[in-house]
Amino acid sequence: MKSMTGFAKSEINDHGIHAIVEIKSVNGRYLEPTIKLPRTLSSKEIEVRDMLRKALNRGSVFVNVQVEYAEGEAKIPGINIGKAKAIHDMLKQLQQELQIDNQVHLNQVLTFSQHFIESEKDDIAEMQWNVVREAMKQALKALDTARTNEGNELSADMLMRINMIEQSLGYVEERSKTRIPEERERLRQKLSILLDNDEIEEHRLNQEIIILADKLDVSEESVRLRSHIKYFRELLNDAEPIGRKLNFLTQELNREINTIGSKANDADIARIVVGMKEELERIREQAQNIE
Repeated sequence: MKSMTGFAKSEINDHGIHAIVEIKSVNGRYLEPTIKLPRTLSSKEIEVRDMLRKALNRGSVFVNVQVEYAEGEAKIPGINIGKAKAIHDMLKQLQQELQIDNQVHLNQVLTFSQHFIESEKDDIAEMQWNVVREAMKQALKALDTARTNEGNELSADMLMRINMIEQSLGYVEERSKTRIPEERERLRQKLSILLDNDEIEEHRLNQEIIILADKLDVSEESVRLRSHIKYFRELLNDAEPIGRKLNFLTQELNREINTIGSKANDADIARIVVGMKEELERIREQAQNIE
């Protein structure tokens, strides 16, 4: 089980290029990446998104990529000296043909720079991307480790709380067994007062008790709640993303707990149910962060 919350940073130095990749992720319904790349790598955003989709399933993800150069390394595209000389010779020959006395200056040669300056997009950017891609791989691996570690902590916390809910359910079931005799005696006393004597028709009393017992019976809800708890534990050990399943399951758990509380009509059970709902709410909050 993995959390959707995590942070990772990776730095790589290669061929004079210093690549820094920072990835931060928080909870979200879907995979929602926000990517900040250097201008020279803007065309690589699709590849970055593809790497994120392969590594992550859900969450709002913020990626920041920086590229720096080691001190002393050239920060400009390469120059093809041969082509630059050819252009200079061409301009010089043109001057002679046109009988122009002025010399050929550098700024005139630079007018044709697109012919002798190597393409930054094709060469420099590709070199940068090779380094950034490796940094991305390392950062994603570190992010996965961070999310897994936090997921393990969340799993242990939720398991503890679901165990507490199950223990409380056991108390509710035991308490429910004593409710029918108590209600029978309470109903007998009320009828005795109303009738002003001890002569109570047992058959009529038993009919009322049967109706009341059906209203107070929470065995069906308890069985469903135990089934949900069992499935909850199984999900915590699932290798696949379980966040959406946990969110749905907490709703089902809440429905059964509420029904038990409304049917029990008992102060002790009501107090226990409140505690169960508090623990379930903490589980629900934790589940919001699960991938």
